[in-house]
Amino acid sequence: MDSIRIFGYKSFKKLSVQLHPINLLIGANGAGKSNFLSLFEMLGNIYEKRLGAYVAQVGGVDKLLYQGRKVTDRIAVNLLIAKSEYDLALLEADGKLIVEREVVGCYDDVCPLDLVRKNVITEYQSESSLKDHKEEDLSNYISQIRKFHFHDTGRRSPFTADSHIVNDAYRMYEHGENLAAILYRIQREKPVAYRRIIRVIQSVAPYFSDFYFQPTEADMVRLQWQDKYSSMIYGPTDLSDGTIRFIALTVLFMQPWLPRVIIIDEPELGLHPVAIEKLSGLIKMAAQKGTQVIVATQSAELISNFEPEDVLTVNQNEDGTTINRLNSEELAHWLEDYTLGDLWKQNIMKGGQPR
Repeated sequence: MDSIRIFGYKSFKKLSVQLHPINLLIGANGAGKSNFLSLFEMLGNIYEKRLGAYVAQVGGVDKLLYQGRKVTDRIAVNLLIAKSEYDLALLEADGKLIVEREVVGCYDDVCPLDLVRKNVITEYQSESSLKDHKEEDLSNYISQIRKFHFHDTGRRSPFTADSHIVNDAYRMYEHGENLAAILYRIQREKPVAYRRIIRVIQSVAPYFSDFYFQPTEADMVRLQWQDKYSSMIYGPTDLSDGTIRFIALTVLFMQPWLPRVIIIDEPELGLHPVAIEKLSGLIKMAAQKGTQVIVATQSAELISNFEPEDVLTVNQNEDGTTINRLNSEELAHWLEDYTLGDLWKQNIMKGGQPR
């Protein structure tokens, strides 16, 4: 994605932001970081024709409209992706959201012959038509904007779930519930990539030996592992919270089948400083392979491993949430002696602080 414009969504009255290969969002609690990430979750549900179900799931239209329906009656989103453009307008109607207008096109000087500059594909319908649209590049791109959230590591966490070695192995799920199936597929189809994943995990958890896969007759597999010191078979609950999260993050960013966009909220939770440094490298590696990464973080250690232009500050005022990208030139003098994380903690950089 080159840029996104948002109108009337949650804490965003009006927003326009340019997006880079790496985008780290920092800001005070409640500033709007998670709201920004949730927009892509909504777009994914709209693409899958689940707008109505999604509105009900989040608690109704007032949870999505800026200051509720008494103030805002529509949400508008504009995405610029390579040479393609996607416009979406959602209208509140009788306590629901409908697709008021959905437009695809291109904004490059030379458009493909089979793509008109502006093509209205949906008007006043309950669900989107994008998934059925002939402009496959744009449709495929939006289908590969994936949001992830690995916070739950308890005894009944998604990591403890069984997953099917075929049906659940196409893409990594939002909460990591098919981690075992993804790893099993990588081990069988991409052994070199699998060994790299194991080495990265061992760099943070030196006692870790390998995963142990034993598919059932129904082709179900669960996440199990072995250490270097015994023949015992362990499960995910035998790992620390930080270790299981780091394993999921390693697989997410090192998998051979990277999505076009990875969106993740506070990946640093529970991670050792060394693991945070490793995570920074994983993010950079995925970006170098062409995957755009959007992260909301509260970690000064994490942002210290990146350039100022990779970091966006999120703030909220009487006009809603604003997002601004840091500038190397403005911080050059300070960065001679301090890290980005230091500048953030000392309230030297513009934005991203409680007020």
